Amino acid sequence: MKKKYLSGKKISTKSIPSNVKIVDLVDNYFQAYNAGRLHDACRLFVDKMLEPDVTVGMSLTGALTPAGLGGTCIVPLIKAGFIDWIVSTGANLYHDTHFGIGLNLHKGSPFYNDVSLRENEVVRIYDIVFDYNVLLSTDSFYRKVLRSAAFQKEMSTAEFHYILGKFVYEREKALKIPHQSLLSNAYLHKVPVYTSSPGDSSIGMNVAALEFHGSKLKFDVNKDVNETTAIVLDAKLNEGKSAVLIFGGGSPKNFMLQTEPQIQEVLRIDEKGHDYFLQITDARPDTGGLSGATPAEAVSWGKVDPNRLPDAVVCYCDTTIAMPIITSYSLSAKKRRKHKKLYLKLDKMMKQLESAHRYSLKKNKKW
Repeated sequence: MKKKYLSGKKISTKSIPSNVKIVDLVDNYFQAYNAGRLHDACRLFVDKMLEPDVTVGMSLTGALTPAGLGGTCIVPLIKAGFIDWIVSTGANLYHDTHFGIGLNLHKGSPFYNDVSLRENEVVRIYDIVFDYNVLLSTDSFYRKVLRSAAFQKEMSTAEFHYILGKFVYEREKALKIPHQSLLSNAYLHKVPVYTSSPGDSSIGMNVAALEFHGSKLKFDVNKDVNETTAIVLDAKLNEGKSAVLIFGGGSPKNFMLQTEPQIQEVLRIDEKGHDYFLQITDARPDTGGLSGATPAEAVSWGKVDPNRLPDAVVCYCDTTIAMPIITSYSLSAKKRRKHKKLYLKLDKMMKQLESAHRYSLKKNKKW
């Protein structure tokens, strides 16, 4: 037993070279505490989660896209085939749109006088600032595109964001700016993007306002629940694995993880839980909130396969620090994966989910 405890790599005191590369930095100098967990996160992502048979879902909370993480990190991960489906807050997608339609946000200070900012029509997100007209211009863009015929029906948020991504992509082309929007790249690579609370953002606010002007657009949240569940079940039924990459917590985290209880508890389909769990969070578990809930706790709900707990990593770190490191590390250490293009397979996966549910009911003879 003693030999087992002392079998880990020896703690090194070797000096960091001036030109250290990201893989060398993480592998050899992130040795303990949350640096150690970030090392474990990078290795789990690269060594196991990015294998060809693994379907990777990513959840996003916090104001990440205003900080530039959409274009700098999430887009490269999508392009490399490292992300197969996404659950995000609407706010992240709304602020992502600013960049896709040529608007600017600026570095500022968390110590500005907010009364003065309001008087000068400047909006602050901690140390990010931007002109109030950025909001008005983005709202105007949304109201214009959402009036188009393509949106005049009830749809899942995945379909909504796919169509929206095409409009953002076309605007980027017209403005001759790089395709650095999360939405436009999700559209290009057929990555389905869901919002667990579609009314809880400026996008949802504009959708609601357009109802006063005759818009027929409504969100089909039932379809969102079933489609995300179908994605996870499809990975398992086809001899693959399901991985969750969670940045932050909140509603997107739960929406991504609830796919397994939906399979097991509600639809009564025999399953064990997600195979790989990787979370970056600053939330504590002892307050009882979902954001800080550990993968071990998730096992009790059926969200995570108990046999896979050794392949679960929680790193207590700010996402704005961890995401660039994980992105750079994975792009340096792993070859690009073939895009799964799950958006194009949703109808097929939904039929498979319903079939599996009905088979389970017939087999168990109760529901």
